Amino acid sequence: MIGLFDSGHGGLTVQRALEARFPQRDFLYLGDHGHAPYGSRSAAQVLSLTRDGIARLFAEGCRLVIVSCNSAAAIALRRLQQDWLARHHSERRILGVLVPVVEAVTQVPWSVQGPHPEALGEAITVGVFGTRHTIGSDAFRIEIRKRAPAVTVVQQACPRLAGAIEADACETELSALVEAAVAGLRKSLDGRRLDAVILGCTHYPLVGRLFQRALPPGVRLVSQPDLVADSLAAYLARHPEFDAPPTAPSPGRTTFLTTGDPDPVGRIARRFLGHPVTFRAA
Repeated sequence: MIGLFDSGHGGLTVQRALEARFPQRDFLYLGDHGHAPYGSRSAAQVLSLTRDGIARLFAEGCRLVIVSCNSAAAIALRRLQQDWLARHHSERRILGVLVPVVEAVTQVPWSVQGPHPEALGEAITVGVFGTRHTIGSDAFRIEIRKRAPAVTVVQQACPRLAGAIEADACETELSALVEAAVAGLRKSLDGRRLDAVILGCTHYPLVGRLFQRALPPGVRLVSQPDLVADSLAAYLARHPEFDAPPTAPSPGRTTFLTTGDPDPVGRIARRFLGHPVTFRAA
């Protein structure tokens, strides 16, 4: 069983991609809706909440957990892997949603910690939209430029967008927020052509069409959920001990937990997953 931890609903876009890619595997999703949004919390709080959520998934039997919240992955993942996991859960693993995107953009494995001969040598410009914490961490820029110095990374925080998506805001409001974010990013380009955009929040794929409409023609949107699914497939091929495929061709099952109120959480979740879903209290 593979665990997914998220601060709320955004990770369900990743869960949807994983269910499509691995229809016979079991998943356990934990949304920390009771403490969301993480964007208004300190880095220390995000670290503590993320550690607690992963510990709960470990206690439920998950040996492999994906942190599907970009803010949590940017702030907490490396620290948890290098310190807490090594000292307390050395037989378990934590992955994050930021790593597959960096690998896809740079064409360099995450294990490479510097410029690499196989790195993307073309001088392209990549935009990143994310929450305040994700952009403030500078994680995308640092990790991309570390491996592929030719890539210029321009970032733009969207402090209200994830909350508006969760609140089921009307398309007019969502379009205005997206257009304002795109306008802010374009001001930072200093005349450079924008080649690709990373939607660095797992909520944002739900409004991907609005980003595409607001961006200049020809700008490529990087699909984080699909990249995470591809990355997990490659990881399991290298480490089958963390989730051996089932012996019978039966459908997998996903269990959904929340630290919030299960009923409203489940109603909102349907928009993210595309089908009815029932949450239970964590």
